[in-house]
Amino acid sequence: MFRKSIVLCLLVCSLLLVVACSNHENEKKPDEGQAIEQDSNNKETNPTEETVSEEETEIEDETEQTSVHEEIKEPLYELDEGSNLIPLEEGTNEKVVLLTIDDVPDDYALDMAKTLKKLDASAIFFANGHFLESEENKEMLREIHDMGFPIGNHTYNHFNLTDLSKEKQKEEIINLNNLIEQIIGEKPKFFRAPFGENTDYAKQLVEDEGMLLMNWTYGYDYFEPYMEAEKLTEAMISGEGPEVDVTYSLLKPGANLLMHDREWTAAALEDIVKGLREKGYEMADPMTLKLPE
Repeated sequence: MFRKSIVLCLLVCSLLLVVACSNHENEKKPDEGQAIEQDSNNKETNPTEETVSEEETEIEDETEQTSVHEEIKEPLYELDEGSNLIPLEEGTNEKVVLLTIDDVPDDYALDMAKTLKKLDASAIFFANGHFLESEENKEMLREIHDMGFPIGNHTYNHFNLTDLSKEKQKEEIINLNNLIEQIIGEKPKFFRAPFGENTDYAKQLVEDEGMLLMNWTYGYDYFEPYMEAEKLTEAMISGEGPEVDVTYSLLKPGANLLMHDREWTAAALEDIVKGLREKGYEMADPMTLKLPE
């Protein structure tokens, strides 16, 4: 009888031990799952193949997204009231020019981007919405952006903003911002009004949108005498346009150079960049411009 009692007691203890171990394991599972989520680099965790696959996919997506977006850089320059680049600190190279190309993407923007990429020269490409209504041109803009060139807002229809109501001005700017974001994944950081004509309302709207407003120092490719590659090259490198009564040089450190998506400009672009470099000028990186906070 005494032996039976001992055996029975041992059996009960064993059962209690098994139940306790089982409960202990169940209590640990949520903590283990949480540890995997919080620290995916913990070598002691054993995530499933599905978890690893999901994490790798997320990392790949983040890497791909980062590569498409413009690289964030430390600001080196700010724009003065004349849209010229001014170094923020002493010791920063003053002898730079900013290349900008308006009215894209029409017929030659992609070729111009490829030329600049080959020359390792940066530029802002200012887009118009009416050029972005075809899938072909949307893809062209995407390619330009993927090559590392920032895309600016040049309004949807290239109307003179001073002729428009506030509501229409807003449509011209905001609708294009939204369209560009749909195409390249981010809104523009730069704005240039058609004909350089801004209104107080547009200036405030641009600032509210976080864009840097700019005009330009000089440009010649929209004047008939310079709609030819050789003459345009000479004018852009010298800064002089005698055939339009600019008999003195507008080229100076920090100059903001205006060009357009045109056949003659595309033909002249490589020689323009090389000629400016021969004069000791570097092409400024637009992403080193100080943006509105």
